[in-house]
Amino acid sequence: MKNLRITVNGVAYDVQVEELGADAAPAPAPAAAPKKTPAHVKAAPKKVSVGAGEKVAAPMPGTIVSVNVSDGQSVKKGDVLVVLEAMKMENEIKAPKDGTVTGISVSKGESVDTGATLVTIG
Repeated sequence: MKNLRITVNGVAYDVQVEELGADAAPAPAPAAAPKKTPAHVKAAPKKVSVGAGEKVAAPMPGTIVSVNVSDGQSVKKGDVLVVLEAMKMENEIKAPKDGTVTGISVSKGESVDTGATLVTIG
């Protein structure tokens, strides 16, 4: 066994790794069964578009509750662009400046990570 320290997003983890000899082959991972989507569940809409301009990013990981703008729409600074649910709280993501929406990178129900582009304003 080897002891290693791995750092992920600034957090250090101590792990043990087993070394396999040259003649030992790792066990194959079991094949994952294909996921079946129930008939009553609709697929999330496709991402609309990505445009040029200032990108408005997700401040935290979460799920998109609503997209309140459309491509080509004029917005004023402070207008609510997207509502993001994180830790059971709804967070309004507001326009940082006046402009026109040149791209929407998310759709309702989609999960996003911190820093993911939500909307682009030109």
